[in-house]
Amino acid sequence: MDPDSVAKAFVEHYYTTFDANRTGLANLYQEGSMLTFEGQKIQGSQNIVAKLTSLPFQQCQHSITTVDCQPSGPAGGMLVFVSDVPFDANTSGKLLCVE
Repeated sequence: MDPDSVAKAFVEHYYTTFDANRTGLANLYQEGSMLTFEGQKIQGSQNIVAKLTSLPFQQCQHSITTVDCQPSGPAGGMLVFVSDVPFDANTSGKLLCVE
């Protein structure tokens, strides 16, 4: 599979899971994984999922507009840039989000 196909498949899986069941994201993170959210650094699978599930909205639906991928490093890593429009069902609000 080419890097763009892998990135698109990962992004689709990640955001579908995020929207339906954020606790299901735990297996995508390792203990060395880090999430930076509004300046706060959160490390480890359990801590990251705890943060994601504590966000102040219960329902969300992402509408992915672009996925750009760039191979990175000799070990087969990838940088993935995603732009989307998450929709918060609780406030009927749309937000521009770039990740």
